[in-house]
Amino acid sequence: MRRNYGLVIEMPGRYPESWVEELRERADLVQIISSYVPLKKKGRNYWGLCPFHGEKTASFSVNPEGRFYYCFGCKAGGSVINFIMEMEHLTYGEALKYLADLVHLPVPQPVDDPDYQKRQSQNERLLNANREAARFFHQTLFTDAGKASLDYLRGRGLNDHVIRRFGLGAAPDSWDSLMKHLTSMGFTAQELELAGLTVVKEAENATADSPARPRRQYDMFRNRAMFPIIDAHGNVRGFGGRILGKGTPKYLNTSDTPIYNKRLGVYAANLLHKERHLDHVVLVEGYMDVIALSQYGVKGVVATLGTSLTDEQARLIKRYVPKVYLAYDGDSAGQHAILRGLEIFRNAGMDVRVLDFPDGLDPDEFIRRDGLEGFENLPVLSPETYRLRRLKEQYDLSTKEGRTEYAKAAGSILKGLEPVELENHLQDLVLQTGFSRDVLLAQIGQSRPDPASSASAPIRTPSVPRKVPVHTPVNEHVRGEELLISLFATGKLPPDELMEEEDFTDPFLKDVFIDLKSGRSPAAIIEKQKTPEDVARASRLMTPPPAEDTNELLQLAKQGMHTMRAARIDAEIAEITKSMSALPPDGQLRAMTRLMELQKMRSRI
Repeated sequence: MRRNYGLVIEMPGRYPESWVEELRERADLVQIISSYVPLKKKGRNYWGLCPFHGEKTASFSVNPEGRFYYCFGCKAGGSVINFIMEMEHLTYGEALKYLADLVHLPVPQPVDDPDYQKRQSQNERLLNANREAARFFHQTLFTDAGKASLDYLRGRGLNDHVIRRFGLGAAPDSWDSLMKHLTSMGFTAQELELAGLTVVKEAENATADSPARPRRQYDMFRNRAMFPIIDAHGNVRGFGGRILGKGTPKYLNTSDTPIYNKRLGVYAANLLHKERHLDHVVLVEGYMDVIALSQYGVKGVVATLGTSLTDEQARLIKRYVPKVYLAYDGDSAGQHAILRGLEIFRNAGMDVRVLDFPDGLDPDEFIRRDGLEGFENLPVLSPETYRLRRLKEQYDLSTKEGRTEYAKAAGSILKGLEPVELENHLQDLVLQTGFSRDVLLAQIGQSRPDPASSASAPIRTPSVPRKVPVHTPVNEHVRGEELLISLFATGKLPPDELMEEEDFTDPFLKDVFIDLKSGRSPAAIIEKQKTPEDVARASRLMTPPPAEDTNELLQLAKQGMHTMRAARIDAEIAEITKSMSALPPDGQLRAMTRLMELQKMRSRI
């Protein structure tokens, strides 16, 4: 089954629709999808194993004429833009830029944004400066100027492979080594300041006791081990630097710049982006935790960027997986951050758990002591279990008053749990507080279940969430309308079978029909849908129904049209019949006349 990663489909509109349509035409859907999954041509379409769910028989269909794909197994569908959004975990706007770069199509200026090109040019220069800075730091690491940093990293147990994988480096113990290097490459002093690579100290006015000091510009990072912060697409956005020896702050991070906002990204996003089929992400606090866990083989590890977890970071992680494990440090600050993280991920609609590290160790210390096997065997705590553990620390359970207050506070945490989950906590609470199970249930706000009804009740198995829920038409009328849309979309509807908007009772289908009639492409119609469910339904509608020959398609079309029109007539007949008795005599006569007309039309159908 495919999981719901919280895909948000942004509506087109920032860029001209004509440019987006040209992008769809240039981006060869078959070629692009073939770079992810092998395809074989069968008839007019291409087929392969679906990249979104495990299968052994190919049910993933790519329609090169309509420029869309559809999986008959998991019901995933969309255009080339939807495909790139899913596979590369991008927003709509990011997918447009990704594809535009792939097919060498210049990105136009967005509507109502006259400064776009100027801002884009500046940002590209800043990204280039950061990239060259990262290269400078990495090369310095393996020279005499970087020996202290290299000794520090190796002393933390890092090997050369992982050092190169994360692009780690060294900032020399110098005031302007990086600035001289980058200005020699053509970058301006203003650009280096904007990128956060240099710091400017303004000029000081002269006094009677001291002469005037000129404006000074110097390197932001000096005598530090360097950690480049790379986004999902390989762009170096900023840096973190760890002081060598004495000094403050221990970690110095790039401040917000035109190309970097610490609230919006996570450390090691570039490596997370390359991971496939992850079950969960492990969120840690520091750079070294990420690197150490990764070196020992832990997948999907990221860290926040020198700030507390933000809502934006939670939404970013949700693009990749539906579940997150919080692996914060064992100190009081780390434990407090877990409580905040549980709330943020809960609000983001994610399944969140807490890894329980023993002896107050942080992830880096623990995995170096116990290895990968020890990490994989760590207890995984539910949010309620962790909150109860923290809550228990606040009360003296050796006193009656402490047990009473703890039981009352625990009740608010356990409200809303499933019966099986609640039962596990109740057993512990009975032992810890001395209150009976019935009393605790009453405190939580639940009554004791009736054993007889519980015994006879059917066993419920938890459902597995689907990435795209299957839309099932509620009646035969809608099925007929869907069939007609499929035929119309594939251009095989006979000219004499004319349809009108009024023929459709389903608002979604009416909207699709209007778009098709106006000449909008199937791919564009699929992209405009606002939810994954509607994307899947539109993709299915654009897929032609099975048919042996043209005569069968004709028969299918007539059946669909007749079903739609019969439904409309039946609805009008029912409405007239219902209101007949309340009409005046002349109104009843007109109603009878209309009923006779409708019945003749119905009999012809």
